[in-house]
Amino acid sequence: MPTATTKAQAKKGPKLYSGARKTARATAAITPGGGRIRVNGTPVELWEPEPARLHLLGPVQVVGELREKYDLDVSVSGGGFMGQADAAAMAIARAFVDQVRGSEVKDRLNAYNKYLLSGDPRQAEPKKFGGPGARRKRQKSYR
Repeated sequence: MPTATTKAQAKKGPKLYSGARKTARATAAITPGGGRIRVNGTPVELWEPEPARLHLLGPVQVVGELREKYDLDVSVSGGGFMGQADAAAMAIARAFVDQVRGSEVKDRLNAYNKYLLSGDPRQAEPKKFGGPGARRKRQKSYR
């Protein structure tokens, strides 16, 4: 007869990791498997546009052979395509670092891009009064 802790562990499912960039939010679920990566239900090889896909696969290339041991399911929402790629890359990097629990992968990822694990604090500046955007104002004419 299974114990209560075994039942609770069976109900948990895969471990989730989050990443965010601007208004894009990503959640990565990592499970032992054969190296499959899916973004919003589609294989990452079919994800467009290509520059965003290459940016998303950056941490996967850095970890190397570790990719073949795990399957990743990433769900992304909000923001633009590059913000989504940044958020997904952050979630993937955090998932790999937590699975390995060693400093080697963390050091390699930090050397590749320091914002993969800590996040990028830059945000769009809010709009102010007197013009159409954050900085631009209406022109004055004195003639």
